[in-house]
Amino acid sequence: MSTIEQPAVDAGEKLDFKKILPLFVIILVDLLGLTIIIPLLPLYSVAMGASPFVIGLLAATYPLMQLVGGPVLGGLSDRFGRKPILMVSQIGTFIGFVILGFATTLPWLFISRFIDGISGANIVVAQAAITDSTTEKTRTQGLGLLGAAFGLGFVIGPAIAGIALAVTDNNYRVPAFIAAGFSLLSIILTRFWFRETLTEDKREQEKASDGPSGFFHTVSQTVKSPLIFILLLLMFSQQLAFYGYENLFPLFTLNRLGLNAAGNAMIFVFIGLLLVVVQGRAIGPLSRKFGERNLIIGGLALLATGLILSAVTPSVALPGYSEAALMEELSEQQGAQTVAISIPDGSETGWTGLAWLLLASVPATVGAGMLAPSINSLITRQVSPAQVGSVLGVSATFVSAANAITPIIGGAIFQWYGSTAPFLLGGVLLAILIIPAVMRIPKAAT
Repeated sequence: MSTIEQPAVDAGEKLDFKKILPLFVIILVDLLGLTIIIPLLPLYSVAMGASPFVIGLLAATYPLMQLVGGPVLGGLSDRFGRKPILMVSQIGTFIGFVILGFATTLPWLFISRFIDGISGANIVVAQAAITDSTTEKTRTQGLGLLGAAFGLGFVIGPAIAGIALAVTDNNYRVPAFIAAGFSLLSIILTRFWFRETLTEDKREQEKASDGPSGFFHTVSQTVKSPLIFILLLLMFSQQLAFYGYENLFPLFTLNRLGLNAAGNAMIFVFIGLLLVVVQGRAIGPLSRKFGERNLIIGGLALLATGLILSAVTPSVALPGYSEAALMEELSEQQGAQTVAISIPDGSETGWTGLAWLLLASVPATVGAGMLAPSINSLITRQVSPAQVGSVLGVSATFVSAANAITPIIGGAIFQWYGSTAPFLLGGVLLAILIIPAVMRIPKAAT
């Protein structure tokens, strides 16, 4: 009986999961803390007398502080190693959650988000550590696993928060302290499980070549590179569109379908699971088969399609919908930011609207899941290993800038021009950006 010899697989083409596993677990635990408080903060601030505008400012505090802290700490990780900087950022996050748990006034809420944001280099340093631990052929898959951790976090975190509020009669402090507990666990895991990924010789090379202003030199040189600049522009734009999609989604479904918080939670679980599949399983084989350039172009097309389809979701409430019951639920929560949103009158009900939105969310989520790891992977190929942390810090700066701007711009467009406009504009923007992506990203880049 004859046998067919299988071609040998180059070790450089297979991701070393043993190296990535500690980072995956640490970041997942860290993200659980963040995702637990995401549904908590708006109600927490409303209970302290905050207006919708103040709530928006609070939401923008964290990414604004990341604009300062993320890139600087990412550059410091190039000079002093990933582990110590990761520990420092996690300690800052832990302190921020503890302050949040004890907060009794709005200024303390802002202080907690300020501290968490300014020390929020967790993701930047984790991306740099993954880059240290992967080859060019496995880097996109490694960074995709980080995205999968995000997906799992957004599935598990809100569920933990909901259970905690249910069993404690809506005690907002409990989820904050649970988040602090997860943050403390991530510190312990980093201290005793995570091994430094940046070798001493690379650190010495960075110290000798760059000096104290090395990070800012890297920033200026990064922006001057035409290829990296277009990649950073694409990173900013996709984050602007998809983060706006995530933030406005509950208001959009409230307006079109009359969905309450529980209904939205189920859809977010669906979206989170899609992200896990795309970034945890599919991104590696796809990147090896098609290359980052094609994944970026395909991701832009899919995300644009999903946003445009979502924008034209039919306004059909679910069967059994009651306008009066939903208004009573909203008023009981004292959520002033949602009371002003128009909701369905119940004259038309069915499954058409929900089915349309779920189908539209598939290309939107798959496209977004492909974009970020592919863009970051391609960016890291354009710099030396000693500058990876810095250039990922610059990428994180663009992401944080989009996160800070989106709630303000998206909310204003939603309020002034209706629920269709934000998603439609985001989809059109990404569709237009396919042209420079095709023209400016050379095939040789991958």
